[in-house]
Amino acid sequence: MILDLDGVSSYCDAFVICNGTSRRQVRAVAEGIVEDLRARGRRPVGIEGLDASRWVLLDFGEVIVHVFDEAMRGFYDLESLWGDARRVDIPGVTQPSPVPIPRRDSPARV
Repeated sequence: MILDLDGVSSYCDAFVICNGTSRRQVRAVAEGIVEDLRARGRRPVGIEGLDASRWVLLDFGEVIVHVFDEAMRGFYDLESLWGDARRVDIPGVTQPSPVPIPRRDSPARV
């Protein structure tokens, strides 16, 4: 999901929010995003959470990418917290039905 934060946030233009089904997948997705953008000449300003791989934040300046595991995505529920932001369609990508994600319960400890 992409949230357009123009006019809603002063520190970035957009959030990209996605999740993986395991910590290994979360880490692989985050590393893949960094690798792909580096190949395009974009380097992250900062990376947080890669070691634990429950919630990885990739800061590319005007765009911040959040890669969650399912429990953390439901717990933090950024889509609701940023409810004023416009959701952006991704050209060429069919949006799947939302994955049932636990909401606002304590994230499972593994």
